[in-house]
Amino acid sequence: MPVPPIVEFREVAKRFGDGPVVLDAISFAARPGDFISLIGPSGCGKSTLLRLLAGLSPISAGKLIVDGRTPDDAAADLAFVFQEPTLLPWLSVAHNVEVPQQLRGVAPAERTATRRRVLDLVRLGEKSSAYPRQLSGGQKMRVSIARALALSPKILLLDDPFGALDEMTREHLNEELLAIRGQAAWTAFFVTHSVAEAVFLSNRILVMSSAPGRVHTEIAVPLPYPRTEETRLSRDYHDLVSGVSRVLRSVEKSAPAPGIATDKSL
Repeated sequence: MPVPPIVEFREVAKRFGDGPVVLDAISFAARPGDFISLIGPSGCGKSTLLRLLAGLSPISAGKLIVDGRTPDDAAADLAFVFQEPTLLPWLSVAHNVEVPQQLRGVAPAERTATRRRVLDLVRLGEKSSAYPRQLSGGQKMRVSIARALALSPKILLLDDPFGALDEMTREHLNEELLAIRGQAAWTAFFVTHSVAEAVFLSNRILVMSSAPGRVHTEIAVPLPYPRTEETRLSRDYHDLVSGVSRVLRSVEKSAPAPGIATDKSL
């Protein structure tokens, strides 16, 4: 029997108040374990799409199903990593990681065990007593990821979490993120402005057009996992980066087009 999708968008549209339509005719399905990257021009609605998934903003039309439920009903199975780490500066790393569990009423002993596990996953166990001001930008983002993983999500939403970091740190964190995913098989939706990052992380890329935001092209990424520094040196990787870049440039130059078209030329 085929595995049912864990997320399904059916002709979803989003409008804020009486303003213009921000997202329109969004239709696609995600399978459990997918790593889907969203790329497209600024303002095309990538972050808004994540917020619809998280139940932080209601859809205006269509249907959105998350693990067989509405986004609101499925909220406990999702975790969100924002563009900024959003750590509480007066709390230690350990307490920052435990905050979401505490809000859910998790017992102290269980919170402690989970916190130790996820900080070890992101290789920051030795920083548990440190404060955000004592961490580098990359370390702060790893704490933010650990905080999300402490909720044991089925679906992880990441809104360009590495965009403000230097290239070397970003590439290193890409590798760490995939290593963590190898131990916890969540489904990921990842917003990025970097084509290279999208190709390295994803098994599927959705290229969005703007005004209003629509899924213009879906591109499969057949590179095998695990992906390492050697992946970035391969001809297949560079060909995919070039191909996705061509699609993105064509989207930025052309008028928006509805629906999903699978680019088989890559």
